[in-house]
Amino acid sequence: MKHLKLLLLTCLTGFALTSPLAAQSDAYASGTADRAYTVATLQRIARPVLQSLANQRFKADFPVRDWEGDRIQFSHLEAYARTLSGVAPWLELGPDDTPEGRQRAGMIGLALRATRNVFDPASPDRLSFTPSNQPLVEAAFISVAFLRAPKQLWGQLTATEQARVLEALKQTRKIPAGESNWQLFPAVREAFIWKVTGECDRGTIERALQKHQDWYVGDGTYGDGPSYHWDYYNSFVIHPMLLEILKICREKKDPVGDFYSKELNRARRYAVVLERLISPEGTYPVIGRSSAYRMASLQLLSQIVLIGEAPPNLLQASTRSALTAVAHRLFDAPGTFDQQGWLQIGVVGNQNRIHDYYNSTGSLYFTCNGFLHLGLPATHPFWTEPGGPWTQRRIWAGDPEAPADGKFNE
Repeated sequence: MKHLKLLLLTCLTGFALTSPLAAQSDAYASGTADRAYTVATLQRIARPVLQSLANQRFKADFPVRDWEGDRIQFSHLEAYARTLSGVAPWLELGPDDTPEGRQRAGMIGLALRATRNVFDPASPDRLSFTPSNQPLVEAAFISVAFLRAPKQLWGQLTATEQARVLEALKQTRKIPAGESNWQLFPAVREAFIWKVTGECDRGTIERALQKHQDWYVGDGTYGDGPSYHWDYYNSFVIHPMLLEILKICREKKDPVGDFYSKELNRARRYAVVLERLISPEGTYPVIGRSSAYRMASLQLLSQIVLIGEAPPNLLQASTRSALTAVAHRLFDAPGTFDQQGWLQIGVVGNQNRIHDYYNSTGSLYFTCNGFLHLGLPATHPFWTEPGGPWTQRRIWAGDPEAPADGKFNE
């Protein structure tokens, strides 16, 4: 009878209830199951990039789509940089004797071989950091990757390999940053260089931090430049990179690091907003540019969980259930991957018309940055506590204890 009701509902609505969460509103997967699915999904996305680079087949194998235009010249570098920044927290857990630990060991090996080939002058897959402005963006994501995995990625490169990386990153110092979130790209690059060498262009960092303090519009949200834009760039770039930069400033005991506490408070608020945007069905509003970055729309929520700064009203296991539900909706959709396993553009499946002019196939791998919570070990309460309903699911189920969204205190 229960299955008949579900079939009738599907026929009446024209909507296929594909995930366990959609089909049974009072059932939640265990943390073990959620983690297994999340690990498998991240590997499904990231492995083709890292394995192809590791085998020096990337330029030969990576697809070129008819909608990319001249963005294909940046596609390979985008895929590498954005994949690496997303998988880094999970890889930083290191290998162990569990099945997942052995998988991680394999992925660490691929990531290191990929990185060596990207920066090796003799490699057929060496990537350039000089044409146009885009390498500035990817230098920032590479910097973030090494900040997120200092032991397993940066620490396992030889001194020669590290010098090659730093040389490439410094080449992007010639590229100007516009009056937008782009100010954070050279700033996070300099923060990384500062961390590993002790020197940096400190003015670049100060300028980016001051600009964003000036561009703050309230309620945990920054303008993307002087104007506010209704999109997910506060989650794609602004909060995540501000947190990374300010963390280094605090470590260096620089006065600008005093801004960290205020920024963290704002980031926590924005994470609450992101969680409240996840619908009972595990969807979120697709609005603004860069919609094809998929799971990266929720990067900050994942990051706040990772760094242990989720506010009390974000219940850990419920947030896990919400993030897993979104991942099911995004990556179980037919057409998300092509027959060779590469990502196709879209939000749900393959949706060519959803691309922006600056998208390439490589830029789609930014979605890996929505999986930062995998950097929490499997023994963490985020993964061990029973799953449960997230905020919108509680509200729309008529839960009398559903929480209000209180006033944000700066």
